Amino acid sequence: MEEQEEKVLAPYAAKNSQTKGRRYPEEDHPYRTHFQRDRDRIIHSTAFRRLEYKTQVFVNHEGDHYRTRLTHTIEVAQISRSIARALKLNEDLAEAIALVHDLGHTPFGHSGEETLNEIMKEHGGFEHNQQSLRVVDLLEEKYPNFPGLNLTYEVREGIMKHETIYDRPIPTEFNPHKKATLECQIVNLADEIAYNCHDVDDGLASDVLKEEELNEVTLWHDIAREVKKQHLHLSPSQRRHQIVRMVINFEVSDLISETNKKIQKHQIKSVDDVRNAAENIISFCNPTKKLNSQLKMFLFDKMYRHYRMIRMADKARRIITQLFEVYLNNSDQLPPSFSSKIREENKMQLVCDYVAGMTDRFALQEYKKLFDPFERV
Repeated sequence: MEEQEEKVLAPYAAKNSQTKGRRYPEEDHPYRTHFQRDRDRIIHSTAFRRLEYKTQVFVNHEGDHYRTRLTHTIEVAQISRSIARALKLNEDLAEAIALVHDLGHTPFGHSGEETLNEIMKEHGGFEHNQQSLRVVDLLEEKYPNFPGLNLTYEVREGIMKHETIYDRPIPTEFNPHKKATLECQIVNLADEIAYNCHDVDDGLASDVLKEEELNEVTLWHDIAREVKKQHLHLSPSQRRHQIVRMVINFEVSDLISETNKKIQKHQIKSVDDVRNAAENIISFCNPTKKLNSQLKMFLFDKMYRHYRMIRMADKARRIITQLFEVYLNNSDQLPPSFSSKIREENKMQLVCDYVAGMTDRFALQEYKKLFDPFERV
């Protein structure tokens, strides 16, 4: 497979034969490459399974059909693979970074992260990419010879160089002045494409957003008009699905086209050229960047500030703050797997790890058990 990579992949793709390796040396697997093993370890991790009950926008109990952090992650992985294949980059590395990029997310989405960051401000703060790295380096306990998942440098770097409007980690350990691999840069924008499009989809399905309001957004308006021309008799849900898939297709196609131009412009011939480039190579063209910005501003104003979202965010802050206080004041209320580590670990960090790892569902159950006198403990 490594020989095939040399023949098939572009010279600037990250190749398994050139990996910077793992923290703890391991024998190579006879049938799977380094990045394939990383992907498989991530999928089999406890933190990955928990994403099923972690909020994307709508808390799990609000409906069965809204995206969760897990379905969002799967969508990001699918978009990342498509882009990587078209650009002759390493699909396995792009997929692994996509699958791992949200493992450190708290319950209740960005509200949970903001709350933990406030609680931990005197203790280094909280940032979900840093927490993702902590999960794969330390908190997963599956292997006898090393802590965590012992992932390759390139996947771990992809966690800490994941950049979106919500993500600005400081990748101290990973040459912060160098650019990430193209596979990592793909995931940055695949994440943006996925959450913009599925937040619109879920917003319309929940009646938080109205289609007539979306007509103010140029990208949506233009594609909706094209869908109407092509298909006269669609149901509302079919029309919505067609528009969303065409928006994704438009953005992915633009990204591939613009990236090919940038590869030529910057004369990218190797991974070192990628790392030393003055700007990220994976990119939309400027008109598409403007269209995307307009869509993001619309979502921020009409969806993320909607009274239902504000109410849930406020609930989330109360739940996480009160759970944290209870565990901090009485560590005997933590499960034995955590309370047994009190002597060796910083107590604030230990409680933070426990709360950050919760699903929405588990946090709500714990809250009821701790604060509702009629709930069985």
